[in-house]
Amino acid sequence: MVPGEAGAAVESASLANGDNNKRTAAAAAAAAPAGSTGVATAWLIFYNVAMTAGWIVMSGVMLKHALLQGTVRGIYRSVEKPLKLFQTASVLEVLYSFFGIVPSSVTLKAFHVSSRIFLLWAVVHSVREVQNEESTLLFIVTWMVTEIVRYSFYTFTLLQYIPYCVKWARYSFFIVLYPLGVLGELLTIHAALPHVQRKGLYSITMPNAHNFSFDYHTFLIAIMIAYVPGFIQLYAHLLRERRLVLRVTQEQKVD
Repeated sequence: MVPGEAGAAVESASLANGDNNKRTAAAAAAAAPAGSTGVATAWLIFYNVAMTAGWIVMSGVMLKHALLQGTVRGIYRSVEKPLKLFQTASVLEVLYSFFGIVPSSVTLKAFHVSSRIFLLWAVVHSVREVQNEESTLLFIVTWMVTEIVRYSFYTFTLLQYIPYCVKWARYSFFIVLYPLGVLGELLTIHAALPHVQRKGLYSITMPNAHNFSFDYHTFLIAIMIAYVPGFIQLYAHLLRERRLVLRVTQEQKVD
């Protein structure tokens, strides 16, 4: 499983290979329509602007709640509906890749989207006891910052003008956000474990007609273990690609 915080960063960074000219064009290829039709471009601009605005509004709501209430408790509930809406809507991005509207990896995009949706619906939504955990707030904040930067980056790419500050943020913020996001996700799953075990949530016990058993508690532990090697490999990869992309950008500015 690709940790939710990593997928989006890997998606763009992995496109930064090849010669200098190819790197420049590919650095944001995930945002550009493969067929480059006017309708596709217009739709993608609308989609990315809407997603950027949605995440910005959610971050504003969270900040307002914290300032007015003087506590982080209840912050998740204040953005629960739009968070579910916008994060679930990102399934469209898998379809964009599948139908060739954008030239990004279908597999990578599917992992990125599914990991977030799983955490949001199968953990936080299903185990309400973790909704006020600080770890839940932590990964939601990292998601918000990441998505505001990511969708802004895609929007500027479609407009064929990427400010250096936006590109720098796209390839630099992950240095802090990725570890924090993974930490928040892992701690949230860990906090859910005793509640999942106590309730027998989503578990199937034997005997039953299908002679099949499934322990959701064990499944979550397996997911947590899978995060560790994935984090190490992806983080190292992202650091290498960051140096590549930003070095090429600096060389082009000098030229």
